[in-house]
Amino acid sequence: MVQTMPFVLLRMAIYFGAALAYVLITGTGAGIGWGIGALGDDGFRGSATFFGGVIGFGLVAFVMYWLREYILYMVKAGHIAVMVELIDNRPMPEGRGQIGHAQAMVKERFAEASVLFAIDQLVKGVLRAITGLIRGVFTILPIPGARQLIGILHAFLKVAVGFIDEVILAYGMRTRATNPWQSARTALVLYGQNYAPMLKNAAWITIFVYGLTIILFFIMLAPAALIANIFPNGMSAMGVIVAIILAWSVKAALLEPLAVACLLQAYFRTIEGQTPNPEWEDKLEGMSSKFRKLKDRAMSAGQQDGTAKDAAS
Repeated sequence: MVQTMPFVLLRMAIYFGAALAYVLITGTGAGIGWGIGALGDDGFRGSATFFGGVIGFGLVAFVMYWLREYILYMVKAGHIAVMVELIDNRPMPEGRGQIGHAQAMVKERFAEASVLFAIDQLVKGVLRAITGLIRGVFTILPIPGARQLIGILHAFLKVAVGFIDEVILAYGMRTRATNPWQSARTALVLYGQNYAPMLKNAAWITIFVYGLTIILFFIMLAPAALIANIFPNGMSAMGVIVAIILAWSVKAALLEPLAVACLLQAYFRTIEGQTPNPEWEDKLEGMSSKFRKLKDRAMSAGQQDGTAKDAAS
């Protein structure tokens, strides 16, 4: 993480900037609502202030949702590329050159942000299917209250695999794959045949990350309460929202890349020397339409590459 400091600083600038935007735009919306509320009684003013804040918060949330492809493409994937280079002890340029080098690696393998985003969404779908295997194992065990336990465990593992999709993307960067769809398929098969230790790693790391995030939330309540006093009518409830936003920004900027760095090392160490098991490939094709879609995209991309090479020759 220390060696990827340019990307850490970039993530901090983006996510802390987003947190600041949430606070400022929400406050501006609440202020506008408070001003409009002067046209009515106290109840109307309170409602106008509340809904003004909600609209401001929603605007920033919409912008962040719209930017998710760009952030994945330019920031998260670039950070993964740097980590992969460091794991393999490949020389990296220093300073801001690190960011340029990593983003060039991403563009080399994923021509457009939409391609990377599409692969990432398919990968998440396959990972959810693999996580469903845990549900199947527990349903055959005669455990009292098994249904409730399965529901809680499955919900927790769905959160845990949220970090693993970036590990799958890292496989293609490490192998210098020219067909990102096929490399994602291969990485998923390798993950599937090692899903037990990988999910165990992901579960512990998730507990660590979200445990720290909860602690950060309580720490942030004090400064958040001070910020909430700036809002019209105090809006004490805003203190909780601001604390959540601040804790989320630290999690996204610092804790999430730390989790990915840990899982990258665990994944590459686990699959070292292994080859994809055809039985697992057949199993994933049977259980996940997303996996079958990856196969179709991989074949299509392979045919396009072959056509391009023929034309060049």
